[in-house]
Amino acid sequence: MRGLIAFAVLAASIGAASAQTPLPPPQQPPQRPGNANLRPVPDGPGIRSAELQGLDKVTARTQRFYAPVGKSTRFGTLEITVSDCLVNVPEAPPESVAHLTIVDHKPGQAEEKLFAGWMFASTPSLSALDHGVYDLRVLSCTMAQGSSPPSSR
Repeated sequence: MRGLIAFAVLAASIGAASAQTPLPPPQQPPQRPGNANLRPVPDGPGIRSAELQGLDKVTARTQRFYAPVGKSTRFGTLEITVSDCLVNVPEAPPESVAHLTIVDHKPGQAEEKLFAGWMFASTPSLSALDHGVYDLRVLSCTMAQGSSPPSSR
């Protein structure tokens, strides 16, 4: 009898606990990759930016362009937002890492989030954008001077 009462009390407490809805987690900045050598680009003249290279597979043209940290940049139908850009300390092997969010805005269709995460300059295939028309990769993190138009190659 005691066992039955204990079971009923336990079941009721579990039901009450599961009925509570958890609060959504607060918006956190992206968690940095687990490399102690990575740091933001040292301060200097210009705007902290990620240098990116995009490929339009339809026209076979590449473009190099700068995407300022904290702002959105367009490449074709893609909207690219860089939330952080890090480089290795000088005594470590060269590396640039950018946290990107990429959203596709195709005309007449709902926007589609294609990518959100870290991209590494030294190993672009580690976390790559998977898109039928565009390829995108990080080249470096830098302090960009002014705003120059993208250059085609």
